[in-house]
Amino acid sequence: MLSSRTKHFLHCLLLFTVIAVFELCTGGIRLGSSKAEYLDPWERYGVVGTIVLYFLRLLAFLSLPQVIFNFVGLTIYNAFPDKVILKGSPILAPFICIRIVTRGDYPQLVKANVSRNMMTCTQAGLENFIIEVVTDKSLGLPDRRRAREVVVPPKYRPKSGALFKARALQYCLEDGVNILADSDWIVHLDEETLLTENSVRGILNFVLDGKHHFGQGLITYANEDVVNWVTTLADSFRVADDMGKLRLQFYMFHKPLFSMKGSYVVTQVSPHLPNCLFMW
Repeated sequence: MLSSRTKHFLHCLLLFTVIAVFELCTGGIRLGSSKAEYLDPWERYGVVGTIVLYFLRLLAFLSLPQVIFNFVGLTIYNAFPDKVILKGSPILAPFICIRIVTRGDYPQLVKANVSRNMMTCTQAGLENFIIEVVTDKSLGLPDRRRAREVVVPPKYRPKSGALFKARALQYCLEDGVNILADSDWIVHLDEETLLTENSVRGILNFVLDGKHHFGQGLITYANEDVVNWVTTLADSFRVADDMGKLRLQFYMFHKPLFSMKGSYVVTQVSPHLPNCLFMW
C-alpha cells in the first residue's frame, strides 16, 4: 500500500509529464536545431489585423494568475491526505448546525441524505449538533431531537433583496426563526451533499482551533453510483479547482482572492474577525 507522500509524488510526476508532452507536441518546446520560418505579421495581415491578433493572444494571459495558483496548490500541498486525527474532544466543541438548503423538489433525496449525514456525524463522535433543513416546500421530515425543518414563507422578502439560496439562508437568521447563539457554528450544505467521517473531524478541528471564523471544505464527486459519466468527469475540474487554487488562497493568504464556493462553507453565527482558512 502506497503512502500518501508517495501518491502525491507520483501525482506531481504525472502532472509534469503531461505538461512536458503537451509542450513538445504543440511546439512550445523545440528540441534540436530546427529553423522556423520568420513571418512578419505587419506585412501579411496589416496594422489592424496584427493588432487584433496580438490582442486575442494576450487575452489568454487573463487566466494566468488562476492557472499559477492551481498549479502551485496542486503541487505543494498533499493531494492524498491521511486520515484526519481529532485535535480535541468533541464534547468540548461548540454547538454546530449543519444547515441544508433545498427548494423541496426532491423530498426523498433530502430525507435519505439527512439520515446518512446524521449517522456519519454520530459515528465521527460529534456530540453538540443539529441538522437543519431550510426549504421552500414542506418535506415532512420525521421529528427527531437533532433534526429541524424550516419552511420559508412564499411572501418572505429580506431587506437586502436577496433571492434563491441567499433568501432562504437570511430567513434562518431572522428573529423568531434563529435558534443559534452567536458563538455557534453553521455548516452550509446543498441537498445532495453527503458528509464523511473525515470531513466531520476536519470541521471539529477547525472550530476547536478557533483561529478563523470562516472556512471552506473540499467537495468530491463520483463517490456514489454514477448516472452520467460525461457530466461527472466535467465536475472533476471543480475538484481540481478546490485542491489547487482555493486551497492555496485560503491556506496561504486566508482570503478568497479569486472565488469561493456557495456550499460546504463553515461560518460562526456572529464572527468578529473576517478571516478565512481552508479546513483540510
